[in-house]
Amino acid sequence: MVQSDLLGLIFVYGYVAILLLISEKILSKYPIFSRKFLHIMVGNVLFILPLFATRFTMTFLAAAPFIILTYLISPYSPIKLNNKVSSSGHGLGLVYYAISWTILAFFFFDQPWIIAVGIAAMSYGDGLASLIGQKYGKTKYNLLGDTKSIEGSLAMFLVLIVALAGVLAYYGQPINALTVLMVSLVATLLEGITPKGLDNLTACFGAVGTFLLMGML
Repeated sequence: MVQSDLLGLIFVYGYVAILLLISEKILSKYPIFSRKFLHIMVGNVLFILPLFATRFTMTFLAAAPFIILTYLISPYSPIKLNNKVSSSGHGLGLVYYAISWTILAFFFFDQPWIIAVGIAAMSYGDGLASLIGQKYGKTKYNLLGDTKSIEGSLAMFLVLIVALAGVLAYYGQPINALTVLMVSLVATLLEGITPKGLDNLTACFGAVGTFLLMGML
């Protein structure tokens, strides 16, 4: 393991530990907001990705362990831990989040901006869609089992436009307005129709797939 890999691991685990502490201790009185705070803020790991020098470290030491960790704090864990983060929302939502990051890290290590597009869709986009939808959502719809709101979906679409432009700028990639709009639209539509926390998979991979497709046109 090279020095930059070690630094990347320290930043990832240290940052997530701080977020868990805030979620469990400071925001414990607001379990739904606490969980969404964690969901959204974990997305900032996309800014740490350039520190990693090897695919193995990013995939199997930084991303994959969180599949196990998030499962152990979920309601399905064989170890019943007393935490408020997993008690609100979809029980396996954070597990799917970790799975998405792991898969992207393995396949797109050499193109971290692609990983960042997926992370942005499921963290900033999906997380804020749920948070704003719960707070301000008046126009509800339910297509495949989960109730969503037009207001939440619109928030996701607009947030993603800004977030994706920021991600591409951070990684020094060209910003194509049509690509940003299409990625934001597809991710928003998939989040809107996907139930039971699986939108952490569909919105993420839908965003990445659309980004790659638009790059081929």
